[in-house]
Amino acid sequence: MSNQVKKVPTQHIVGFVLSLVLTALAVWTALGSDLSTAWIITIIMLLAVIQAGIQLVMFMHIVEPESQNGHVPWNMIFHGFVTAAIVVVGSLFVMVYGF
Repeated sequence: MSNQVKKVPTQHIVGFVLSLVLTALAVWTALGSDLSTAWIITIIMLLAVIQAGIQLVMFMHIVEPESQNGHVPWNMIFHGFVTAAIVVVGSLFVMVYGF
């Protein structure tokens, strides 16, 4: 029990701050910039992809040294994307056809 050292989760704090900064940039892009709608959507999508990458690496530990030399669970990533696609397509279907 005396070998336990309390550590500060610096990786989680850095990921959280980066997520806040990216969210603030997206809000400013949408509400405070004079860019065209196409550019606003493009920038927000780019920021969303960057934030998803940060979430995967910093919080979901997609690559960890303890997991057989950085093994990436591709099957879980694939099924996550499939689930997200089903939810998005189903939501669009319901909104378009009014069910």
